[in-house]
Amino acid sequence: MDKIRRHYVFKGSVQGVGFRYKATHVASMFGVTGWVCNRYDGSVEMEAEGDPEAVDRMVAVLRQDRYIFIEDMDVKNIPLEDDRGFHIRSGW
Repeated sequence: MDKIRRHYVFKGSVQGVGFRYKATHVASMFGVTGWVCNRYDGSVEMEAEGDPEAVDRMVAVLRQDRYIFIEDMDVKNIPLEDDRGFHIRSGW
C-alpha cells in the first residue's frame, strides 16, 4: 500500500497532558514516522507518514487517551519526506 504524509494541528487540552510522548509511543507501535511539537498558541503540531490505516489508527488512539482532549483538528495531505523515525521537536 502507498504511504501518505499528513500535517496536523490539534487544538484543545493537548499540552501538558503527555500528548507528544504518547504520539511517539503510538507511532512506534504502528510504524509511523514524522514528528510532533508544541506550538506557542497551546496547540500541538504533528506530521505523520506511513500506511494510511496506520496513520489513522495513530490519531484514533490519541483521541481516545483519557488525558488528551482534542476539540479541533486541522489536517492536510503533504508530500512524503521518507523520515527514519518519529521524534519530538522543540516547539515555539
